[in-house]
Amino acid sequence: MATVTRASTGPGHRHGHDVGEQLYVHRHTPVHLLAPEVKIVALVAFIFVVVATPVHQMWAFGVFLAILVAIAAVARLPARIVVPRMVVEVPFLLFAALMPLTGPDPQVQVLGVELSVPGLWAGFGIVAKGTIGVLGAIILAATTPARDLLAGLRALRVPSVLVQIAAFMLRYLHVVFDEMARMRVARESRGFEATGVRSWPVLGQSAGALFIRSYERGERVHLAMLSRGYSGTMPVLDDLRATRAQWLVGLMLPAVGLVVALAAWAVQA
Repeated sequence: MATVTRASTGPGHRHGHDVGEQLYVHRHTPVHLLAPEVKIVALVAFIFVVVATPVHQMWAFGVFLAILVAIAAVARLPARIVVPRMVVEVPFLLFAALMPLTGPDPQVQVLGVELSVPGLWAGFGIVAKGTIGVLGAIILAATTPARDLLAGLRALRVPSVLVQIAAFMLRYLHVVFDEMARMRVARESRGFEATGVRSWPVLGQSAGALFIRSYERGERVHLAMLSRGYSGTMPVLDDLRATRAQWLVGLMLPAVGLVVALAAWAVQA
């Protein structure tokens, strides 16, 4: 399989300090070496196919999940890395758990509790589709450095302003977190403890101070960029493009998903 290697996929990127690089798992696998724009398009198309699949065909979602698990295995992503990152899905699971209790008739009794049948199917749809979407996003982030994701968005002709905003957010988010940690240490060194409602005014003032400091830092960064010739676009260090072979390999994911979805619709009909 033809691959395009990028300068940003080297071993040094596992030591990156921004948020995106912390999610990256350095490996040398076909999934890692696939061009980022191919992976972005493949994942988005696959998610659309999953969302369009009828929720009553539970087997189809099992196939979708098996496909992603197989991709994670090819990418050599261990469960000890993938599973903890799935915690981000917990709020959606809690919401899905409430739907059978508040859904419309007809009702079915499960362990002595009356549950809505449409609510059960709706909750299952949220859990199944949400889990598949989250797992796909985790695989994408774990196999693609943040810089390559931005390069992929640029290659897909995403507006330059949005790409730059995402780039600065990834680069400076850890700076904001560090500032929050220093402010917390300063509060605690002065005997402050967040113990109840009375502590909210202090926390609110801290949030306001953090916003002002972040805004001022942004202005300083912008002035520094202008002094170095910034004219609204960031320089491109490499402009590699995905090969036709990579597109064929990457689009196999949504293609197989589409076959499964069409089979699910055919069975339901």
